[in-house]
Amino acid sequence: MRRRSTKTVFILLAIVSLLSACSGSALAALGGHEFKGVVLDPPTEKPSFTLTDTSGEEYHFAEETEGRLTFLYIGYLTCPDICPVHLAQLAEVFERNPEWNEDSVVVFVSIDPGRDEPGEIRTFLDAFDGDFVGLTGTEEELATAQEAAGAGVAYQVPDDKIGYTMAHAGQVFVYAPNGKGYTQYPFGTRQTDWDNDLPVLIGRE
Repeated sequence: MRRRSTKTVFILLAIVSLLSACSGSALAALGGHEFKGVVLDPPTEKPSFTLTDTSGEEYHFAEETEGRLTFLYIGYLTCPDICPVHLAQLAEVFERNPEWNEDSVVVFVSIDPGRDEPGEIRTFLDAFDGDFVGLTGTEEELATAQEAAGAGVAYQVPDDKIGYTMAHAGQVFVYAPNGKGYTQYPFGTRQTDWDNDLPVLIGRE
C-alpha cells in the first residue's frame, strides 16, 4: 500500500506539472507573451537565503547570483525522474549554447539532508555539469529557502524500497539578470521552450 501511495504522489505531481506547462503555453499564445514557460504576472523577486555549498562554505543565494541568469531547482539525489530530467535538460541547453553559460548559474538545493551528503551532491551534479552549484542545510534552513522561493516545503513519503521519497516542488525557478522571476518551468518543459525563452531572459538586465 505504501508503494502505491508513493507512486500516486509522483503521478499527481507530474500531472500538475504538465497541466501547468500547458496553461503556461496557452497564456503565452492568448496573451501575446514572448515566453513559452509558465508566465508569472506580476514577476517575482529573487529570494534571499543562505545555505551551505558542497565545499562547506556559506552560499548567499541572492548575492552570489546577482546580475546573472539564475536557475534554482529544489530536489534530492534519489529522485527517480523529475530531478535528473530537469538537470539533464539544462546541461544540454548549455552544451548546445555555451555562450549562454558565461553569465548564468544553475543552483541545485537538496532537500534531503538526512541522506544527501555534500560530496555525493557534488558527484551527482558533476554527472550533468561541473559548474552546477549544489547546496544543502539543516531542515529549518531548507524550509526557509523553499518558503522564500515560493515553493511548497518538501516532505517525506514512505517507500518500501528506499525508506522514503520526497514530495517537493517540481518546477525550475528562473530569475533574469535584473533579479526578476518572469517564468517558471515545470516537468514536461521542452527543449524548444528553453531555446525560445533564455535569450529573452538574458536580455533583461
